[in-house]
Amino acid sequence: MGVQRGKEETARLTARGRVTRTRIVETAAELMRVKGVNATTLDEVRAASGTSKSQLYRHFPDRDALVHEVVEFQASKRLDDQRRLLRRLDSIRGLERWRDAIVGHTALHGGAYGCPMGSLANELADHDDDARSALAEFFEDWEELLHSGLERMRHNGELRPDADPRALATALMAAVQGGYVLARTTRDASPMRTALNMAIAHVRTFTPKV
Repeated sequence: MGVQRGKEETARLTARGRVTRTRIVETAAELMRVKGVNATTLDEVRAASGTSKSQLYRHFPDRDALVHEVVEFQASKRLDDQRRLLRRLDSIRGLERWRDAIVGHTALHGGAYGCPMGSLANELADHDDDARSALAEFFEDWEELLHSGLERMRHNGELRPDADPRALATALMAAVQGGYVLARTTRDASPMRTALNMAIAHVRTFTPKV
């Protein structure tokens, strides 16, 4: 798989080489986030990262190799963010704090650009099996973080025993991704908040009656 080869190559690099490779990947990731994968050229990446053509091709022999590395980079970065937000999730209030963090970050850009991984999936999933597999793994890992939190909620009595944490996690993921699309097209984070509010309200229907 291309992404695995990328990891092996990174491990063999000198410290200076790793710095250069990281700079190229971070630059490409930002350009692709703003412009899209298909609209971002290697010449643009080279110019924006301050690298020569020989440096760029030494690290990435073709565009696909760079795209795969960007997918891995974005996946690692976004999962780190989600782990920080969800590692202690064990209550409805915790879900609301998670919602507020995502909506707040989206509002910073006026709803623009959407989910970096969702945008990559839209452009790559139908045409690049390596990228699709890496993207699928990312979304599975993100959903698993939600699932684990919802399991904790069921275990500590925040949710009834008949709640299905797996199905609820999928519903929350669908609300997040749908919210990103609506926020991106309207340039407004409000639809994302509405989608997440409704998903959390559905989770709340499984709380014990008092």
